[in-house]
Amino acid sequence: MAARPVPPRQPQRPRRRRGRRPRRLWWLLGGVGLLWLTRGLWLPPVPPPQMILVLGGDVERERVAADLARRDGLPVLVSGGSNPEYAHWLFGRQGLDAGRVQLDYRATDTLSNFTSVVDELKRAQVRHLLLVTSSDHMDRALLVGRVVAGSRGISLTPVPVPCGQRCLPEGRSKVWGDGARAALWVLTGRDVRGWAAARFGPLLEALQPR
Repeated sequence: MAARPVPPRQPQRPRRRRGRRPRRLWWLLGGVGLLWLTRGLWLPPVPPPQMILVLGGDVERERVAADLARRDGLPVLVSGGSNPEYAHWLFGRQGLDAGRVQLDYRATDTLSNFTSVVDELKRAQVRHLLLVTSSDHMDRALLVGRVVAGSRGISLTPVPVPCGQRCLPEGRSKVWGDGARAALWVLTGRDVRGWAAARFGPLLEALQPR
């Protein structure tokens, strides 16, 4: 009786070693955490405040900044504040000449308060700002500022201005939404809200019922 042919053995697939990817991920996270915890050893120390950045929207913020500038001898940058005549009068009343006060009107919202000036501040070697804005606006401004200014190595110290009964608390979605816009600006160099409005605004307008 003829012997049955023996079928050739199929080559065995090499067994995948499990656990390598999770281990690598944990090592990566551990390394990032170690860098964060020891950042004080390799990052240069933050100098004392070098300038006051005022976010426009309420003249009380400018009054508080003028008091700070007179007390600490710091220059002031006002982003999107009151009209030039009033601003110069207000700061001049505190003894600040025009050379110590810079008025900038390019900003249209909280994100552009920072994106419009941050590269100029970096070129001027500013590494520490006092951030002046209303207390109900501070959480959002500080998050956006720490993302945008932090990407250029600029630290912020908050100086909240009490707003009393005029306070309008901001929802977390608004705070984190602007934080996400700030992160995307750092990654892409553009404000996605402005880009989306320019790209899709006419289309959405055309779809509106008339």
